[in-house]
Amino acid sequence: MSVQHDPVQRADFDQFMVPNYAPAAFVPVRGQGSRVWDQSGRELIDFTGGIAVNALGHCHPALVAALTEQANTLWHISNVFTNEPALRLAHKLVDATFAERVFFCNSGAEANEAAFKLARRVAFDRFGEDKYEIIAATNSFHGRTLFTVSVGGQPKYSDGFGPKIQGISHVPYNDLAALKAAVSAKTCAVVLEPIQGEGGVLPADQAYLEGARQLCDEHNALLIFDEVQTGMGRSGSLFAYQHYGVIPDVLSSAKSLGGGFPIGAMLTTSALAKHLAVGTHGTTYGGNPLACAVAEAVLDVVNTPQVLEGVKTKHQRFKDKLEQLGRQYDLFSEVRGLGLLLGCVLNAGWKGKAKAILDAAAVEGVMVLQASPDVVRFAPSLVVEDADIDEGLARFERALAKLTQA
Repeated sequence: MSVQHDPVQRADFDQFMVPNYAPAAFVPVRGQGSRVWDQSGRELIDFTGGIAVNALGHCHPALVAALTEQANTLWHISNVFTNEPALRLAHKLVDATFAERVFFCNSGAEANEAAFKLARRVAFDRFGEDKYEIIAATNSFHGRTLFTVSVGGQPKYSDGFGPKIQGISHVPYNDLAALKAAVSAKTCAVVLEPIQGEGGVLPADQAYLEGARQLCDEHNALLIFDEVQTGMGRSGSLFAYQHYGVIPDVLSSAKSLGGGFPIGAMLTTSALAKHLAVGTHGTTYGGNPLACAVAEAVLDVVNTPQVLEGVKTKHQRFKDKLEQLGRQYDLFSEVRGLGLLLGCVLNAGWKGKAKAILDAAAVEGVMVLQASPDVVRFAPSLVVEDADIDEGLARFERALAKLTQA
């Protein structure tokens, strides 16, 4: 039985919502696979993936089935009790990664918040109150809570909210010498994205991550990898650290972990996890049965050779065409990224115009993202069909043709 809803329109956003977003002029109402339909019935191809969230596209049958079954069984029980979906998901994440322990929460910011609190608590317990400094990268992004936005290396997001959390410093990404100069006996953690997402889809150099691992070992600091955007198959490996072969002490995951259902996770070792003893940290919704049931279904589908290999071949299909378009229309200086997280870096003539390209693409029926004003970002479903890739990029080309002719 379908419920009758009152009609709403895009203008209602401007009337009722806090104005911290500037959503598109059209309102998507339905999705299937890599396609969505707006209120007028217009069909668009979705290369945004809900900002690297919809790992299996829209309304994937395995996720719909998992959610429906759990919705008819048990929704919420709180962490006064544990639940079967959370235990199954934790077991599978441990089996698939370096981790021995998992903490569930509801978002990437919360996963990073837990990681940063863990790092400071470990250092406090082991070395005393002076070892609390966190080193992060310039242009990094780690969330919007006061702690995570302070660790993130983009002042535009952290300025204007009163005194910032102390003991955080930022060094240029992929600059090992700068990191080496910054690390000291006071450092409790180095926090890095294996691929900077919001900072422009910038992959780490192999030697940089290896060097960071060594520096952390030398200074008794934890290496934290923020894999909120890069994790769950996005890079072509289940997690990007596996692509690089550099093992962190703590890893944060969210976005694709739930395939569209809100969930986050912090993964770590038993030796570190014991520092978050009973009462030291918590969350009301974290690890709830609905989220964990869906995430388990996502993991079961994504963590297969078929899907992970498919990500790599689809990467090449995207990259080859995007590089050709960049040359043809004299737009991109580089197409970079891993797996199905790709960034088209705009050349000098188009610098700052990513939003204009995004808007033009939407007019032609394809949804893309930006990662800074200078980079057009693609983060589609990991199982996007080749026919949808080709059609979506054909629409993208039409947008570029009109833009460059204007």
